[in-house]
Amino acid sequence: MQENLPIIYLSVLLLLLGGTAIFLLQQVIKTRRVESKFSRLQKKLQNEKGTAQEYYELGSIYLDKKLFVQAVSLMQKALKTGEKLDAENKALIYNALGYASFAQEQYDTAIRNYKEALKLYPQYTIALNNLANVYERKQMTVKALETYEETLKVEPNNEVAKRRAESLRKRLVSST
Repeated sequence: MQENLPIIYLSVLLLLLGGTAIFLLQQVIKTRRVESKFSRLQKKLQNEKGTAQEYYELGSIYLDKKLFVQAVSLMQKALKTGEKLDAENKALIYNALGYASFAQEQYDTAIRNYKEALKLYPQYTIALNNLANVYERKQMTVKALETYEETLKVEPNNEVAKRRAESLRKRLVSST
């Protein structure tokens, strides 16, 4: 048993290092892919007019990088390209605009953008959850609860809406 201990120790250490190396390699590949897309889109859109999808993709990368002002500008350009976008794609753009506004604590603008997304695509549960989250942040508990319940009508198994609605119900009961 004493002779096997170093072999077991080294095997476990090798497995941990191998797992860590694989994880790091995946992260490097993912980051390089995003950065090359970022660079390509940035160069293209500086030199020529892009499509709504290209503006949206670059704006999404800016959102991931938490560069919200630039993301808002690109999302607005995506809406103004003049392309005929279907309602679902426009709703995605408005939801992204709402997210960027929320992150900058511009709650009224975020609400307006989320409502616009929902006007275009009423079953958009992510936008419904985001809208309810803004209402929560603004201490509009009843509106937030109504919005989470609306989410649950569209998607009954939505875990975020279930959890938040239950929490808000408890908060409302305890405050009365």
